[in-house]
Amino acid sequence: MGDIDIANLISNLIVYIVVLLLAISAHEAGHAWMSYKYGDDTAYLLGRVTLNPVKHTDPIGTLLIPILSFVFGAVGGAFASVPLMGWGIPTPVNPRKWTNYKQANVMVSIAGIGANLIIATSSFLIFKVLLDTGTINAGNIDTGIIRPISMLFQYLIFLNVSLAIFNLLPFPPLDGSKVLSTFLPESFQPIFNLLETYGFLILLLLIYWGLIGMIMRPVYTFVRYLLLTPWF
Repeated sequence: MGDIDIANLISNLIVYIVVLLLAISAHEAGHAWMSYKYGDDTAYLLGRVTLNPVKHTDPIGTLLIPILSFVFGAVGGAFASVPLMGWGIPTPVNPRKWTNYKQANVMVSIAGIGANLIIATSSFLIFKVLLDTGTINAGNIDTGIIRPISMLFQYLIFLNVSLAIFNLLPFPPLDGSKVLSTFLPESFQPIFNLLETYGFLILLLLIYWGLIGMIMRPVYTFVRYLLLTPWF
């Protein structure tokens, strides 16, 4: 720990957790809002159609594990392999109340992903303007108030992109699996049931083997290219 800048670590962690709370709250609120639009008021009556993080925060999945993962990653060495991960309280839905089950199942599933992409895209455009106008540049990006602002936008972009891509994976309990289940023929149901049983274990193995990172890296590279390449 002697080589770690504690003040820098804490400031990064604070910004990261704030952005994570927003990203997870928006994701779960997106599910709740879309389910309500299709006739299911379950999450709405529980106050889940909100960006208030109190309604969506899981003490373990949203706070403890992300904080430990972040700190372990900063420590480095063997700890650096611990992936940044987190989740919120799952949004309760009652499919029996949906007016159009198949359409609702797809739209409710991708609503959380859509919310993350809206935040990522909006943040990207604002940050891109700041970079292209020189408001944020190589000379001031690590100084004064510019540093936390730059850090905030980078986390807003990359963390929300990460959540969106991760949730597109077709493994239960991720959103991509729910979309996939809508279009699978009935004969695939036993295989899907097996995935539901072992989905979380599969995800952990994919993370441990670095396959999730392999999926994410090209996307990160492309986003960075778009950010750093002048458009005008």
